[in-house]
Amino acid sequence: MDMRVAPTEVPEAAPAQAAPVRRLSAPKLLIAAAIIVALAAIVWWLSRGPAITVARVTRGNAAEIVYATGAVEPETWSRSTPLVRGRIVERCRCEGKTVQKGDLLARLDDKEALATLNDLRALEEFQRREFDRQSQLLARGVATSQAYQRSESDLARIQAQIAAQAQRLEYYKLVSPMDGTVLKEDGEVGDMVDPGTILYRIGLERPLWVVADVNEEDIPRVQVGQKALLRTDAFAGQVLAGFVKQITPAGDPVSKTFRVRIGLPDDTPLRVGMSVEANIVSREKPDVLLVPANAVVDNNLLTIENDRARLRKVEIGIRGTGFVEIVHGASEGELVASPATTNIKNGSRVRPVLSEQASP
Repeated sequence: MDMRVAPTEVPEAAPAQAAPVRRLSAPKLLIAAAIIVALAAIVWWLSRGPAITVARVTRGNAAEIVYATGAVEPETWSRSTPLVRGRIVERCRCEGKTVQKGDLLARLDDKEALATLNDLRALEEFQRREFDRQSQLLARGVATSQAYQRSESDLARIQAQIAAQAQRLEYYKLVSPMDGTVLKEDGEVGDMVDPGTILYRIGLERPLWVVADVNEEDIPRVQVGQKALLRTDAFAGQVLAGFVKQITPAGDPVSKTFRVRIGLPDDTPLRVGMSVEANIVSREKPDVLLVPANAVVDNNLLTIENDRARLRKVEIGIRGTGFVEIVHGASEGELVASPATTNIKNGSRVRPVLSEQASP
């Protein structure tokens, strides 16, 4: 029996299908490109180092100053104060007016003092009659010399009390101590005032000066004749002129200050009583190299060369409040960190930002 096996037909395998490729849409491509550019820009920007504010080395006048505060006063003036306690019953209301020495400014209630004076005068009259009687008795040999002397002593004592009380009555009057203008008048009718209360200020309106206090550690640098630059809130933005006219020989050990009087020109706009800040120029040099005061730390400058910070030792001269003189170690036009940045290492890359530097 012929048995033949028919060949089995093996089906051909189907070709493998490739995975589908996802393509980004145009908007997404633009976003990705923008992110890449931004990251590159950030990396480039950070590679330039931190931004620091800088200023240029300039030329100008260097001034060393001594700071003081004070108030404007007339050079010639006086106070009028009561010598006794009392109630104001009369006042001149003459603020701003011219008065003469001895003019009545105000009067206190003197009724009680006047009553005491009248009692003393009545007692004087009685004591005078007693003295006359003792004189007649002594002349007739009836009275003793002791009785006569006692009545004479009593009369003299009463007369002395009358003179003292009459003088005391004058204390209830306030009169002008000098010729001048009533600069200020305080107190109203009915007010009770104590001895020493300043009720009137009389003085000459010109010349004026500033009476200022200077710290004792600064007073060795202050001399008569030095220029002073004055500022006050009443004339904001203006610098007014003055000069050192007097320095008190003795200071105040409590406040540790010395009193300095700064003379003012006759055309000064300052008025009596205004508070003033004074910068006394103790030393001045023209046409020198200057940097902002906050650029100098421990006699070092942080200069900027090719966008890199370089720490440089310098020699300084006059130290002002806003600027410092550089004697050696810097050149005009160089850039320096202002304020000096202590966290920047020498040689570090930085991004200088020029500040709007004020003129020295």
